[in-house]
Amino acid sequence: MENKVNTEIMTVRSRSALGRYLADCWRIIRLGFPVLVSQLGMIVVAFADNIMVGHYSTDALASASFVNNLFNLPIFGALGFSYGITPLVGALFTNGNPAKIGKVVRAGVLINLIVSALLICVMGIIYLNLHRLGQPAELLPVIRPYYLIVMFGMLPICIFNVFSQWSYGIRNTSMPMWIMLGANVLNIFGNYLLIYGNWGFPELGLTGAGISTLTARILTMTIICGVFFRSRRYAEYAAGYRSARADGETCGTVFRMSWPVSLQMSFETAAFSGCAVMCGWLGAVEMAAFQIVVVVGTLGFCIYYAMATSVAVLVSNEAGANNIAGMKQKAFAGYGVILACCTCSSLFFALASGDFMQIFTEDKAVLAAAVGVIVPLVLYQVGDATQINFANALRGTGNVRPMMWIAFVSYILVGIPASWLLAFPLGLGLYGIVLSFSCSLFLAAALFLFFFLRTLRHCARPAAIPS
Repeated sequence: MENKVNTEIMTVRSRSALGRYLADCWRIIRLGFPVLVSQLGMIVVAFADNIMVGHYSTDALASASFVNNLFNLPIFGALGFSYGITPLVGALFTNGNPAKIGKVVRAGVLINLIVSALLICVMGIIYLNLHRLGQPAELLPVIRPYYLIVMFGMLPICIFNVFSQWSYGIRNTSMPMWIMLGANVLNIFGNYLLIYGNWGFPELGLTGAGISTLTARILTMTIICGVFFRSRRYAEYAAGYRSARADGETCGTVFRMSWPVSLQMSFETAAFSGCAVMCGWLGAVEMAAFQIVVVVGTLGFCIYYAMATSVAVLVSNEAGANNIAGMKQKAFAGYGVILACCTCSSLFFALASGDFMQIFTEDKAVLAAAVGVIVPLVLYQVGDATQINFANALRGTGNVRPMMWIAFVSYILVGIPASWLLAFPLGLGLYGIVLSFSCSLFLAAALFLFFFLRTLRHCARPAAIPS
C-alpha cells in the first residue's frame, strides 16, 4: 500500500513538473514568435536583396557580401549595447516600476547615440583604407558607394535597438514585429524601383539597394519612437523617460550590463567577417557563394535567436523575483524548444537548401561552390543553437562579464585561426572556412552552459539586476 501511495505521489509530481515544463515551452514560443516573424521578415529582405542584386550581376552580389559581412561586426556590436537593457527592464517590469524603466531607456538612448557615433568614425577610417583589404580591384567602384550608405544607417539601427529591447523586456514582442514587417515591405519595393530602374526611377544597382535599406531603417526608428512617446499605453514609461536625468549611476549600470554583451557579439561577428575577407582572397566566386551560404544559414540563427530572446526575458523576470530554480527551468525549457527548431532547420538544410540556393543566382560556378558546403553548414547548427540559448540565459541572470571572454576565446583565439588553417594551409578553401564554424560554436556552447549553471550555483541574486 505504501509503495502504491509513493508511486502515485511521484506520478503526480512528475505530471506537475512536466506540466510546468510544457507551460514554459509554450510561453517561450508565444513570446518568441513575434521576434521570429521579425527575424524572418529581415531574412526575406536579405533574400530579396541578394536575389535582386545577384540577378543584377555577380560583381554586385560579391560586393554586397563583402560590405554586409564587414558591417555585421559594428551592427551586432551595437545590438549588444542595447541587449544590456533587456534584463534590467525585465527585472523592473516584474517589480512594477515603469518610471525607472523609462529612466533606463533614456540612459540606453544616450549610450547608444555615443556608440553609433564612434562606430561611424571607425567604419569611416576603414572606408579610407578599403583598397588595402585585398579585395578584387574591379569590385571597389561598386563597394564604395554602398559602403557609405550602410555606414550612415548605423544611427537609426542603434536607436531602434534600444526601444526594441525595452519592448521585449515588458513582454511586448509584437510591436517591433509589426514595425519591422512594414519597413521590410517598403525595403523590397524600394529595391524593385532602384536596383533595376523601374517606374522611371534611375537604375542604381547595388547603390539602389543601399538607399532602399537606409530609408527603411530611418522609418523603423521614427515609428518606434513615435509609439513610445505618443501612445497612451506606454505613457508611464514615456513620463519616466522625460522626467529622468541620465545620471551617472543609471548610465553606469546600463553600460556595465551592455559592453560585455556587445563585445561578445562583436567577437562572434568578427569571426564571420574575417571569414568573408578570407573568401575575398579566394576570389569573387567564393565570396558570392559565401554570401549565399551565410544568408541561408541565417534562417536557423534567426529562429534560435527569436526563442532565445524569450529565454533572456523570462530568466530576467525570474531574476527580478529572486527565483533561482525558475531561472534554470526557463533556460532549459527554452533549450528544448530551440533544439526542436534546430532539428527542423538542419533537415531543411540537408534536404532542400541545394535547390533553395538557386533563387539567388544563375551563375553555375557560384551555385556549385555554395552547394559544396552544405555538409559543414548542417554540422554547426547544434553548436549555434546551444550557444545562443545559454548566452541569452546568462544575459538574463545579469552576470554578463563572462560572455566577452568566452566569445574572445571561442571566436577570436580559436575560430579565426581555424578558418585560416583549414582554408589555406590544409587547402580546403571555402569548405574549410564553413567547417571552422563548428570549432568555435561548440566551444562557445559548452562555456556558456558551464557559466550559466555556475552563476545559478554561486549567486543567490545577481548583483546587476535592479530591484
